[in-house]
Amino acid sequence: MRQLFDKDTWIEIFQSISKNKLRTFLTMIGVFVGIYIYIGLAGASKGLDNGFEKEFESVARNSMFVFAQRTSMPYAGFKTGRRVQLKIQDVDELRRRVPEIMAIAPRNVRGVFGSSPGVIKRGTKIGNYSVFGDYPEFTKIATKKIYRGGRFINDEDIEQQRKVAVIGERTQKELFNEDESPIGGYINIDGINFQVVGVHKFTGGGPFDNDSDIFIPFTTYKKLYNTGDNVAWFTIAAFDDADVVKVEQDIKAALKRIHKIDPADERGIGAFNLGAIFKRIFGFANGLTFLSLIVGIATILAGVIGIGNILLISVKERTKELGVRRALGATPAEVRNQIIIEALFLTLLAGIIGIIFGALTLKGIDAFTSGGDFPYANPTVPIPYVIGSLLLMTILGVLIGLIPAQRAVSIKPIDALREE
Repeated sequence: MRQLFDKDTWIEIFQSISKNKLRTFLTMIGVFVGIYIYIGLAGASKGLDNGFEKEFESVARNSMFVFAQRTSMPYAGFKTGRRVQLKIQDVDELRRRVPEIMAIAPRNVRGVFGSSPGVIKRGTKIGNYSVFGDYPEFTKIATKKIYRGGRFINDEDIEQQRKVAVIGERTQKELFNEDESPIGGYINIDGINFQVVGVHKFTGGGPFDNDSDIFIPFTTYKKLYNTGDNVAWFTIAAFDDADVVKVEQDIKAALKRIHKIDPADERGIGAFNLGAIFKRIFGFANGLTFLSLIVGIATILAGVIGIGNILLISVKERTKELGVRRALGATPAEVRNQIIIEALFLTLLAGIIGIIFGALTLKGIDAFTSGGDFPYANPTVPIPYVIGSLLLMTILGVLIGLIPAQRAVSIKPIDALREE
């Protein structure tokens, strides 16, 4: 469009805008608010997504923690208040009865649930730390970042009941010297020497883990603390396409059958369904994104309509001017294009300002929330979404500009010159 780069066209546009600065400003507010709301809400929902992904980046999305409690109903000859005890044999039964299970890791621990922590010694250094008995399967559900050339517990450790340990970062700092590699060194756990085979970086592998815990093979833990076949809880991950809420229900139902608990008893088997929480959070974030899209489009549309109205008024006020231009040889296309360019300019200007202010707001939110306990990080809007919003505004600006443009073209020069 040649007129788009014509100096005289832009001079006329700015003259038209400058005649009614306040009216033009108030009209642009609609488009500005629309894109600002869209950028703000969409960015906020993305920050929520990013925060929870970062907080639980090492944990499988469809994961849960299942544990036994006291019964609240009598059943099969057992009284109310019976303490249920999970067993290692439950693993095979759960796999058989609930095929949606992708991975299941029996776990035991000292130092959690009110139990006394392990007493850990190394030379003259001593401290109390949580000691976990685990299977290698656990890392399929909650990844452990092992560094300093070490490793996590493996199948041979389980089979041979090896006295090996994986320690946390803080444990390593408190028991070993700064220039000393802990790999291959020994620590004493409640009177028994264990060789350190790995140091893990704290990544939030569950609601009980931290950077000062110690992991040993489940079978070794069993001998060390004489727990037999008892299991404190199961960490379980379902397949990605599974309904994690239904999987939880099926697991509870299976364990109730195994341990003779009334099917209606809601307290006998407990669970913390991280997958269901993920689903609700990301559902809320997706809903917020959709809401931002609807509200943004509606507000932008209202703003663009306002721009169309202001241009209709402008055309009415410029009837004589437009008639003179037509009389001097201006073609209908030239008159139409000028009005459309003016509508497009006002729409894009308001939209770009809205995007800039929205981006600055998100940057401020990021600075305010960074380093806090709430899982929120990097609230941004993907570039394709921003480009899409600009494209939408361009299309709407052109379409709405056609109405006053057609009104301007329909003005007959002779009628315009007669108008006072």
